Amino acid sequence: MVRPPVADIRRAIRLALREDIPANDVTTGALFPSPTPAVARIVAQQSLVVAGLAAAVRTFQAVDASLVLSVHRQDGERAQDGDCLLQIEGDGRSILKAERVALNFLQHLSGIATLTRRFCDAVRGYPVMILDTRKTLPGLRALQKWAVVLGGGTNHRQSLSDGILIKDNHLALMNRTSAPVQTACRRAKANAPHMVNVIVEVESLADVRHALAGRADIILLDNMTPATVRQAVRLIKGRAVVEVSGGITLKNVRAMAAAGPNRISVGALTHSAPAATLSLVLEPRRRPRT
Repeated sequence: MVRPPVADIRRAIRLALREDIPANDVTTGALFPSPTPAVARIVAQQSLVVAGLAAAVRTFQAVDASLVLSVHRQDGERAQDGDCLLQIEGDGRSILKAERVALNFLQHLSGIATLTRRFCDAVRGYPVMILDTRKTLPGLRALQKWAVVLGGGTNHRQSLSDGILIKDNHLALMNRTSAPVQTACRRAKANAPHMVNVIVEVESLADVRHALAGRADIILLDNMTPATVRQAVRLIKGRAVVEVSGGITLKNVRAMAAAGPNRISVGALTHSAPAATLSLVLEPRRRPRT
């Protein structure tokens, strides 16, 4: 069971509810001036990996602590079209107030987890990890990266503080330096905090040689073909961890995995995952006969 980032979920819910209900739900208030008992179910409308259920549950609780919630699927579990993920009973007005925010979390995060699972399934049989990136929505990074792990992926850096990654624009600032890749790696190794890996992004086999000379811990092969990746892996010979990134899709990820890298990072997991299709079905709750 992957632990949800509780503090980040609570903060995201506060902001989302403040955004969606800055004062009152004027539609529901105008139609239903008094409590209206109801029961609702959140139902999957496609095959998916559930992510964000903890956020949905806390959203309903934040709106109305008296709502009775019955969880039918856990975060990280698979669901099929027609499966009920969550049942909510109580005042229908409260359910309506929380509906959009709860579904937004579930649809977005389940979409990320589902896409991640598709990438992981695509490279099954190869000893390679699927990683995310920092290409996340501001304020939602912890939740999006949680969804990646629920889908079977692995988190890359959470922030700029978590590791050294020398990219093309770092190297551009060193353009007056001879052998900038090697120089940058050596400088980073000399000044890095203890136990922090140095990752360098390279775009050619010549740069791979410079990265090896600079004793990089991880060499990130950017926008290379599988054939070039295979050459780079042979050149590196286990002296550094090999990562590939850039233009990775479901169509080419297995070919990339077959080329022999240790890791494949995919920005699309968080910046381009389509939202999962879910719906909230609500109906009045019948009052018991007396």
